[in-house]
Amino acid sequence: MSAIFGALRLSDSDRVYNATTGQAVIYQAIQEHLAQHNAALNAAMSVFVDETTDQYKRRYRLPGGGRLQARGLQSDVAAVKQTGYWDVAFPLYDFGAAIAGDDVTLAYMTVAELDRHISTVLQQDVNTARWELLRALFRSSARTFTDELWGDLTIQPLANGDSVVYPPVIGSDSEATDTHYLASGYTAANISDSNDPYVTVVAELEEHFGTVTGNSPIAVFINAAQTAKTRALAGVVETPDRWIDPGDSTAVPTGLPPIPGKIIGRHMEGAWISQWDYIPSGYMVAIHMEAPKPLIQRVDAGDTGLPQGLALVAEDQEFPFRRSTWRHRFGFGVGNRLNGVVIQITDGSYSAPTAYA
Repeated sequence: MSAIFGALRLSDSDRVYNATTGQAVIYQAIQEHLAQHNAALNAAMSVFVDETTDQYKRRYRLPGGGRLQARGLQSDVAAVKQTGYWDVAFPLYDFGAAIAGDDVTLAYMTVAELDRHISTVLQQDVNTARWELLRALFRSSARTFTDELWGDLTIQPLANGDSVVYPPVIGSDSEATDTHYLASGYTAANISDSNDPYVTVVAELEEHFGTVTGNSPIAVFINAAQTAKTRALAGVVETPDRWIDPGDSTAVPTGLPPIPGKIIGRHMEGAWISQWDYIPSGYMVAIHMEAPKPLIQRVDAGDTGLPQGLALVAEDQEFPFRRSTWRHRFGFGVGNRLNGVVIQITDGSYSAPTAYA
């Protein structure tokens, strides 16, 4: 924000509400900054979010499996049709924040102070979007969202072993149920070449989306607590320090994708490994980056006139108070239940992290 206020020729010590530039110009600059913020946030979420929609639910229809029928020269075959599908729904929450004060407080407010207030709102928006995104991925059971217009909606997780049958995996002709919430069968301290969770999650995604020569574009997100054990795996090629040129005959990962966190290396099974500390310790999340992403973001319908993304929606004044209200209406639900694997590094069964349960 400081750069934008600087473009308006306002110094950090200027009184915002007494600025000669004028309130309309200042708040127009804020709106322009919000547009940049929303664009950056959407770009960061694009690894996990496939699209934005105003639909509250939809049905995924899938092709069937099986083989063609043998027939005689004078006999016909039975009619077939696709039967596979799953239903998904998407929540829509109303989040907000406000900046408020009395006339004396605001009269003394400087550009630097307003900048800090607005930056707090922007950071809260990022934190909220990230938390909602991760909750949609980590929670392994369906949940109910009560929509004001459409009643109770069932928000589905990734494939969780319920009654939904999915298209045949590679090597099979039959549809089957599946689960993408896994337990490693060993503790984090026992990650090793013989207990390698990356092999497990890559195989789980490749059985649905195929393998390619040169390995798959899969990203696995981990907590720093698993970094040391990850780097010790024989199948991992570390990403070098960008300030140091590696020596001859040294394998170096190239073509690093724009994904959240710090890419620490490439697993030779076919996965980029990113240390992203918003992933709870003891968990890993894997996404196939060239398949339809797992999440769909719901927003308000365009004909409502309600803004999308974080927006400054109201400026209210009732002496001696003044209040600026910010709003962001959105929600995440799983659409593609097959693109995403969450594995807990435990010798027990999978349970969602406490923060997202």
